[in-house]
Amino acid sequence: MQSPLEHVVLFHVGPVPISEPVVVTWLIMAGLGLFAFLSARKLAILPSRTQTVLELFVTVLDDQIRETMRRDPAPFRPLIGTLLLFVLFANWMSLIPGIEPPTAHIETDAALALWVFVATIAFGISGRGLRGYLDTFVEPSWVMMPLNLIEQITRTFSLIIRLFGNVMSGVFVVGIVLSLAGLFVPIPLMALELLTGAVQAYIFAILATVFIGAAAGESEEIPLTAKESE
Repeated sequence: MQSPLEHVVLFHVGPVPISEPVVVTWLIMAGLGLFAFLSARKLAILPSRTQTVLELFVTVLDDQIRETMRRDPAPFRPLIGTLLLFVLFANWMSLIPGIEPPTAHIETDAALALWVFVATIAFGISGRGLRGYLDTFVEPSWVMMPLNLIEQITRTFSLIIRLFGNVMSGVFVVGIVLSLAGLFVPIPLMALELLTGAVQAYIFAILATVFIGAAAGESEEIPLTAKESE
């Protein structure tokens, strides 16, 4: 079995080699984009089953963001929701024979973590202002500034290593059992991979929510959920 640290180059675009994880990533992005387009263009007051599921997903996502950040979830919903869905389906690519999940390659995980790192800075400045965001690095005192700066970097690396390690190990285990035991024995392990992929996607999304929420700060006015407003 090929190591996740290696890449299968499928073709070249000029001098740029395009590897298998890149193509799979493009396919996931295209599939999610097409699904979002088809689902959103026929919204109705009386929702279909698909619309009902999507509305339930958005409601649960909003509640999670609101409880974690103590802010209006609307500005953060696109990023957190996209991260959650992309990582989820990327992890589940391991269930398709012959396809390795993009998240089993450290470059993909580094790119996702980099987006979280940039979003943390952007939402921090947007929520607190430039001066207010910079002041968070000297809390509770100037002595803590080096540690606070290091924390920004180390937690980004923790996102990369956590996702990469868990997904890569799962791919290795299923691959080894498949090569030793045949086709049908690893089915329970594949079911476990389905659950593990969902859990890892949730963990990645919730950690991104925590990091961004801490940078943006709490809002004085928090919109109530539908249940609370009753």
